[in-house]
Amino acid sequence: MPQNEYIEEHIKRHGRRLDYYEKKRKREARAAHRSSARAQKLFGIKAKLLHQKRHAEKADSGTVPEGALPTFLLDREGQRDAKAISSAIKQKRKDKAAKYAVPLPKVRGIAEDEMFKVMKTGKSKSKSWKRMVTKATFVGESFTRKPPKLERFVRPMALRFKKANVTHPDLKATFQLQILGVKKNPQSPIYTQLGVLTKGTIIEVNVSELGMVTTGGKVVFGKYAQVTNNPENDGCINAVLLV
Repeated sequence: MPQNEYIEEHIKRHGRRLDYYEKKRKREARAAHRSSARAQKLFGIKAKLLHQKRHAEKADSGTVPEGALPTFLLDREGQRDAKAISSAIKQKRKDKAAKYAVPLPKVRGIAEDEMFKVMKTGKSKSKSWKRMVTKATFVGESFTRKPPKLERFVRPMALRFKKANVTHPDLKATFQLQILGVKKNPQSPIYTQLGVLTKGTIIEVNVSELGMVTTGGKVVFGKYAQVTNNPENDGCINAVLLV
């Protein structure tokens, strides 16, 4: 047996310690932390030598195999596919937009001062954080009002609407239908949240009375309609059904 190989010989005869592999795994796991800590602590010539050594190690480990493509060229193969996907998505969006082509594509913007009236509160009427909505609104049946002291937006009962006069564009007939909710107010997301009904607002109405059915034979319950008038001026809501 060659000299100095007594350790290997011992391992062959008696095997390793029971916790050898666990200790090895932990040592390897800690190696990165240990080398990082060492790199942060060293300074001067020792730090320079360490960085040189690590740079050389990284350069050796990052050898590129022959015929390998650089990262900036990897996406070139799937470029045609990407173009096709992009055009398909654009077409889908166009179809969706055409499906819901609204009668009023553009509406006049409403200023916040016109939409809300400042309410003075407090003992000496010095606080002005409350706002009263001056436009027509829809409030659901399940709505529970906050305590008056904590309510920021007040929606007057006189301007709350539950029904709308909806015109069917194909039938050329008008029906008074129940409002289910406000889908989108083009003015602002906060107006949608508050259920404000202005010209151009998309609302959901109950069309079960009209007897509309799907291709599968099921009765259509809710459908979208767009408000075409200024409800606060007319005292009623006129809308056109989006079919």
